[in-house]
Amino acid sequence: MPTETAPKPTLESLAVLSLPATLDSLDAARASGRACVWGGERLTIETAVDLGEQTDSAGRVCFLRACRRHAGQAAHRALMEHAPSCEQCTDNAGGCGLGRVLLRLIREGRR
Repeated sequence: MPTETAPKPTLESLAVLSLPATLDSLDAARASGRACVWGGERLTIETAVDLGEQTDSAGRVCFLRACRRHAGQAAHRALMEHAPSCEQCTDNAGGCGLGRVLLRLIREGRR
């Protein structure tokens, strides 16, 4: 049975996830996406959530990834901040694209 990969966050959802404030302090494994940007766990294609490319203050390109658990926790925090002020989320939770992506990340984090 094929393994499903975690959902890829959109640019908008990446903007609301609380990524590390200073990319300069990331070790090589976290900066290259081999380890979870938050917890440092070793990642594989099947376990990683791609958080996109970022550039630190020295111009080093970082390819951030996270484990599903930490991505889900960050998505939960982001949804709790986003939903109360989003008209679409308060009217119909399924009507907001950002809310749907964050909910998918939360669900994937529970696997």
